[in-house]
Amino acid sequence: MSENNPITVFASHVFEESDDYLRLFEFLEGLERFYYVNVSKPENIPQSGGLQAIKDELIEQIKASEAVFVLSSAYNQRPDIVKFIMDVAEANGKGMIAIRPFGGVSETPAELIERCQEHIKWNDREMADALLLQARGEDTQRWEVLDFPGFDADGPTD
Repeated sequence: MSENNPITVFASHVFEESDDYLRLFEFLEGLERFYYVNVSKPENIPQSGGLQAIKDELIEQIKASEAVFVLSSAYNQRPDIVKFIMDVAEANGKGMIAIRPFGGVSETPAELIERCQEHIKWNDREMADALLLQARGEDTQRWEVLDFPGFDADGPTD
């Protein structure tokens, strides 16, 4: 993944930019040298055509993506729309990533955990790693490094 070949990502929405929707892209923007294009367009709500027009718009957006973030908040607001998004993603072979509800005040709905390939926390590194794996099959094998004050690789320091 480079600046010339960004990952295309779709984030579940119900045709509005919710707090979690905006927060997701704030997290991704905070990553250095991580290039993506947001192909979800909550502002593109069809003015006519009813439910079928909404479904057609979502299909177009999802097909343009390499991977899909599924937000619990969108599911809680409109489970029917988010279930449709997941159906379209599955039918088009798009990897899905569920993100736990922000703040830990509730649990991720069981259906999201079951249907998504990944279930992650609000953490920019986890988001990037999951997106790389689901979009491009790239496993970063990244490890967290913990620093313990007063110790180095050789043991206690003075």
